[in-house]
Amino acid sequence: MDYLALIDRSKLHYKRSDVTPIFGDPAAFAALTEDLVAPFRDAGIGRVAGTDALGFIVGTAVALRLGVGFVPLRKGGKLPVRKETAEFRDYSGAEKALELRAEPWPRGTRVLLVDEWIETGAQARAAVELIERAGGVVAGIAAIAFRRNAGTAPLWERYRCHSVWPEQA
Repeated sequence: MDYLALIDRSKLHYKRSDVTPIFGDPAAFAALTEDLVAPFRDAGIGRVAGTDALGFIVGTAVALRLGVGFVPLRKGGKLPVRKETAEFRDYSGAEKALELRAEPWPRGTRVLLVDEWIETGAQARAAVELIERAGGVVAGIAAIAFRRNAGTAPLWERYRCHSVWPEQA
């Protein structure tokens, strides 16, 4: 199943395309999920963390496939409970933040970070900071598209990273 063909590339925004048509096709979504999980199936993942918002959809599917819990990394200002916060500057230069509920897993839990698109790495670095601050061990980072560039290089060098979107696409 070529689920990448379902991605709507007609309205590009900062080199991004709309991946949501994949979610409407059960066979495509299942194939995408399996391809994202494959490199991490035997990595001892204890939780999947996904970033707001499409990382919630993809991450929940990955967590279900792995048979583990899902933990959301929320946009700043959304969690009404005790939390950790990490700030970052996005691709446009805007100041943003991610939040993680306090004590989301036992210390030493192996966490797979999932998102739909990682372009500059700023949000992913903030997510990694939160996971590690909460005592998690980042076992890997998976995304539909995960670019290799100066901003994402530290992530590719330090963590097991996986993307299903070919770099030339």
